[in-house]
Amino acid sequence: MTSLRDVAERAQVAVSTVSAALNGTRPVAAATKRRIEQAAEELGYRPNLLARGLQSKRTRILALLFPAPRGGFGLTEMQFATGAAEAAGELGYHLLLSPENADPIEELRHLTGLGLVDGVLLMEVGLDDERPEFLSAAGVPFSMIGRTREPGSIDFADIDFAATAREAVAHVAGLGHRKLAFFNLSTGTYAAQYGPAIRAGAEFESAAREAGLAYVGDFRPGSAEEGGQAFERLLEEHPDVTALAVMDDHAAVGVIAAVARRGWRIPEDLTLMLVLSSARVAEMFHPRLTTLEPPSAELGRLGARMLIDRLRGDAPPRQRLVPCRLVAGDSSAPPRKGV
Repeated sequence: MTSLRDVAERAQVAVSTVSAALNGTRPVAAATKRRIEQAAEELGYRPNLLARGLQSKRTRILALLFPAPRGGFGLTEMQFATGAAEAAGELGYHLLLSPENADPIEELRHLTGLGLVDGVLLMEVGLDDERPEFLSAAGVPFSMIGRTREPGSIDFADIDFAATAREAVAHVAGLGHRKLAFFNLSTGTYAAQYGPAIRAGAEFESAAREAGLAYVGDFRPGSAEEGGQAFERLLEEHPDVTALAVMDDHAAVGVIAAVARRGWRIPEDLTLMLVLSSARVAEMFHPRLTTLEPPSAELGRLGARMLIDRLRGDAPPRQRLVPCRLVAGDSSAPPRKGV
């Protein structure tokens, strides 16, 4: 790796002069600065410890770490990031989006080892996520959008899945439905103990039981094709289901296609809801789907503010749960006749 000393030797100046020219800590003659910048470019020098050039020893850069979603970084995920970026900007910080590779710990080790960031904001948190333990051991400040199984005193902002499930169940029960099915995230995501998948499944089942609704929750389609297949199997095994909540947008596309193949209509023959999808995503479906909209921007802002508060001093741990908002669309109606 090219060092300041390498640049100094190429430009035939002192190391301190190179540092001053590249970091702007004191004036350097224009001709000398141009020679140093040319040498740095020729050698491919990139400073990786920005804090060294600052009296405060802070870069005022935060990293938002997220495993790349299977379907890409979509609108709902972007709202988390923009909320965090806005909050960081208001407090004088910059937010660096850092998608993770197959080895999240190695990615963290590399990112934090560069000295580029003051702290890390974790996203897409699993119940047994190993990243918080690594960051704690490394002494790197962090907060979470989401939470582990036992977050202890870690700062986090997450969805209140219990309140969200109760509102969804109350919505379908109020329309007169007596049996609700729930399509969770994909089998692989669920098996990986992804927090939202585990918590949503448990809370929907609990809320349905408490409301006296029959419940079916052992389906986990992760694509449009799997969504259609799951719907067909659902009706074969439970023909009296009249309401369905789906967590995966792609699976919902398959459900709608399968409904049409049967000659059915939404919502006359099936009430269909999205779970954890923004209202703007729900509007892209036909009919416009009812959705449990996650407080994405709010959670992003909370997570960033918690991290910055942690950087500014020894603030007590902050942990917030925020429920989704039910946005009624054109896909909710009383159950079909004869059921």
